[in-house]
Amino acid sequence: MSRATGAQPHLADSHDLIRVHGARVNNLKDVSIAIPKRRLTVFTGVSGSGKSSLVFNTIAAESQRLINETYSAFVQGFMPTLARPEVDVLEGLTTAIIVDQQRMGGDTRSTVGTATDANAMLRILFSRLGTPHIGPPSAYSFNTASVKASGAISVERGDKKTVKATFSRTGGMCTECEGRGTVSEIDLTQLYDDSKSLAEGAFTIPGWKSDSFWTVRVYAESGFLDPHKPIAKFTEKEMRDFLYHEPTKVKVEGVNLTYEGLIPKIQKSFLSKDKDSLQPHVRAFVERAVTFTTCPACDGTRLSEGARSSKIAGISIADACAMQTSDLAAWIAGLDEPSVAPLLTALGQTLDSFVEIGLGYLALDRPAGTLSGGEAQRVKMIRHLGSSLTDTTYVFDEPTAGLHPHDIQRMNRLLLRLRDKGNTVLVVEHKPETIAVADHVVDLGPGAGTAGGTVCFEGTVEGLRASDTVTGRHFDDRSVLKADTRRPTGVLEVRGAHANNLRGVDVDIPLGVLTVVTGVAGSGKSSLIHGSVAGRDGVVTVDQSPIRGSRRSNPATYTGLLDPIRKAFAKANGVKPALFSANSEGACPTCNGAGVVFTDLAMMAGVATVCEECEGKRFQASVLEYRFGGRDISEVLAMPVARAEAFFGSDEARVPAAHRVLERLVDVGLGYVGLGQPLTTLSGGERQRLKLATHMGEKGGVYVLDEPTTGLHLADVEQLLGLLDRLVDSGKSVIVIEHHQAVMAHADRIIDLGPGAGHDGGTVVFEGTPAELVAARSTLTGEHLARYVAG
Repeated sequence: MSRATGAQPHLADSHDLIRVHGARVNNLKDVSIAIPKRRLTVFTGVSGSGKSSLVFNTIAAESQRLINETYSAFVQGFMPTLARPEVDVLEGLTTAIIVDQQRMGGDTRSTVGTATDANAMLRILFSRLGTPHIGPPSAYSFNTASVKASGAISVERGDKKTVKATFSRTGGMCTECEGRGTVSEIDLTQLYDDSKSLAEGAFTIPGWKSDSFWTVRVYAESGFLDPHKPIAKFTEKEMRDFLYHEPTKVKVEGVNLTYEGLIPKIQKSFLSKDKDSLQPHVRAFVERAVTFTTCPACDGTRLSEGARSSKIAGISIADACAMQTSDLAAWIAGLDEPSVAPLLTALGQTLDSFVEIGLGYLALDRPAGTLSGGEAQRVKMIRHLGSSLTDTTYVFDEPTAGLHPHDIQRMNRLLLRLRDKGNTVLVVEHKPETIAVADHVVDLGPGAGTAGGTVCFEGTVEGLRASDTVTGRHFDDRSVLKADTRRPTGVLEVRGAHANNLRGVDVDIPLGVLTVVTGVAGSGKSSLIHGSVAGRDGVVTVDQSPIRGSRRSNPATYTGLLDPIRKAFAKANGVKPALFSANSEGACPTCNGAGVVFTDLAMMAGVATVCEECEGKRFQASVLEYRFGGRDISEVLAMPVARAEAFFGSDEARVPAAHRVLERLVDVGLGYVGLGQPLTTLSGGERQRLKLATHMGEKGGVYVLDEPTTGLHLADVEQLLGLLDRLVDSGKSVIVIEHHQAVMAHADRIIDLGPGAGHDGGTVVFEGTPAELVAARSTLTGEHLARYVAG
């Protein structure tokens, strides 16, 4: 029987929208939208308008929660528990794959190769083809130590009997550096004052308090040392026990503790962690006390001599990991070994993905912790490019972060390719070049924080251009080249810079002006500035490392603003400052100063309810009776920055130290953020500007900013440029590593690196004013900037 014409579409084909109704996560105000599936949708709006709250904390979070619920209760017990987002209805969700900008590598042993599985495939390849053959894949792993053991084991099988057994495992770890590639020398003078005894507080290590069981007292009361003798007068044996003693159980006041030498304890406590993951004051201590040098045994390759000696066509696994991935891909393509053909194909595809995504300049042995946020996000993308999955939702957080205009076009093609495979692609983005290729645009705003959280526009790119939203008005903005550029007052000399791919670069960086260092991704910008400028006296560096903090951390605690506020309250009321801290004596006893009470429901999502005792104010009732300028401490912490600036600048509540910090927060455009707002609720752009405001209080003549426009809306970039101008006009020198063309056009001087990435870069290809760069059009940056200013 023939099918009737005009038949009704199948019911299964009607689910072509993701519907969100009544979303109230963070600052969202009952947002309701419908997002088309199998299309590229870009979410835009000023920083802090609610984009991440809608895309990551609502849509992606609920998708992940629902997937987790499909596992058994036993498995869910091992997984992170996720609460259902505050939203009335979420329909049409598909499996969400989140590709965010979280920095990679919390461990010093994590590399680009280990993070992408390329190393795992290389190890198998060398274990099959390497000559001489040294063992299984673990023999080529710098994370695996060689182990040998022998002894008696009991076998309980019918009759119980004891048998002798030996066990051995060949690992590829260098025994000298334990797979880290560097060895550390510790400056003992930074650990203790040898003129004092342990009882007199000789230790100068951050966090080592004299009454601590786990650190200081275990040394003083171990019985190995005389706690009242100055360290300088220790005998040779006492010094050996103090610095190098093997871990030994000791009793301190009836408590069993482990005593071990100071140097191994410091290595375990501080040096086994990625330096960037440490708190600022601890990282400063490590940089002061420890000197890292390339391991002489393995020459920084992390591998044992055996692993380095096994080769394929004259190349060892260490050589392969040190190659640029573009060169390694070519070498793999040239291997003709039918016995491992499937492995070569899979490895070749992974390495080709590096090149395709614009990371062909990376080497597999590059530490993962040194990647920028944008690089880390693109490395995570690699595993999805060749995926056969369709009808999934890919969620990206500013995939163009850290990309030169030349590289943005390539990223756009990759996003469209994922969409064309039948996937829903959701992108949080500010760059107009990426917004322009969207099928659907959602614009949030109109402002940030409490002034945002609503959908201002939904529709096509053409419709956005014509709309009267902040994004629509600024969409076609083009900065003009400066008519008059400032003249340098001096230069910062860099001579023979050769970090990473730099080729003995000599350059004079102008002082007293706004200098932009640019070039395609991987051209050597960060290597030049972080390797040769940051760390000098008087140089204040604001890099891309993330702000770390729990939900108890807020702008007031992070910037140090809370200290003068607490002291002002204490002085006005004649009580201790600790009473005005929700993390100390003033905390509500019911919720311990958190403002909410958490109920753990095992494998189900925990429930957080507002504390009934303090009604979410976090302080004891008695503390809230103390007032300063007519406000209690909870009312002060509930103020937005702009109102607090006026409050602490007024005659009735003048606190100059607090006012100075608040002025800097207003300068960087954070006037709308609440003083007590948890850091976990701030967007990426807000966190970076919070960091900038904090560093602006440091004394230094040169400011180095690493991509300060990351996370900033087109309208926010104007405010940033005004801030940079004020810094320069106040007598500072500002050096910005940046790809944003509005910042380039606004610069007084440009230093362009290239011409390409990796070994095709590493040289200075232009120095001069933006106008000279546009006129010459001699570099990729010059061509793109010329097109940009021409409109």
